[in-house]
Amino acid sequence: MPMKVFVTGATGYIGSAICESLKNSGHAVAGLARTPEKAGTLEARGYLAVRGTLEDVALLEAAARDADAVIHTAMEFDEQAPARDRAAVEAILKATREPRKPFIYTSGVWVMGDTKGRMLGEIAMTRPPALVAWRPAVEELVLASQGTVFRPGMVFGRSGGFLAGMFNEARTTGAVRVIGTGENHWSSVHIDDLARLYALALVEPAPGELFITCGGMPQPVKKIALAVAQACGIEGKVESIDLEAARARLGPRADCLAMDLKAGSTKAARFFGWKVEKPSVFDEIFSGSYGS
Repeated sequence: MPMKVFVTGATGYIGSAICESLKNSGHAVAGLARTPEKAGTLEARGYLAVRGTLEDVALLEAAARDADAVIHTAMEFDEQAPARDRAAVEAILKATREPRKPFIYTSGVWVMGDTKGRMLGEIAMTRPPALVAWRPAVEELVLASQGTVFRPGMVFGRSGGFLAGMFNEARTTGAVRVIGTGENHWSSVHIDDLARLYALALVEPAPGELFITCGGMPQPVKKIALAVAQACGIEGKVESIDLEAARARLGPRADCLAMDLKAGSTKAARFFGWKVEKPSVFDEIFSGSYGS
């Protein structure tokens, strides 16, 4: 049944792919737009633009009340992020509790912390690094209010995500840098597979449920970096930097990227019939959207 879906972060990397998937599934999309330019982008794609920001909690509540479902993807990692995100979620929950409407909150596997070589799923305890230390509490708020939480892995595809940074570094510096030895693992998901999952989850909502949304097996970061280097014609050009140097360049994000993070689950497949259809991270590197 077609729905009107309010999406925050609708012009972002993940949000724009979700909006496209929703539209292709027959739903109407209303997207939050911070600027007139972003509003124009949404309207040009055939969506309704809702002008405002995450700080506009009254507007968020009104837009959520006007919709049949809500998907929250907007996120900026700054000092105000914890308070801003919680206030936005609380406003949305006011509008989705009664009558109950599907609400999907987008978190991420970083909240799980370093998995230390173990493959972990939804029931694992969270040990988040400082950058996302506040997020588990927001997840719990959503789940207690019968919303749904998705924890995507590192997203790639459509020339964006973490692979875009690696390719850009390879092409501009002649090498790909990894933190430490690069033997740590990343769990990832193709953006189109992820976007399709959001559309599936609106058809048969899963209130109060948490999902790890990764596709394929976790891969060593150095193996990914070597593949990017090879694809860029600089085979073997992978450089190691220590964590302190990485923190100087990337701030607290460096601690997240340095984690060994093996996350996976079949829960999304069991609940929604979701399966990975898009290329693996290595197929995408060699024959996907990152070609020069």
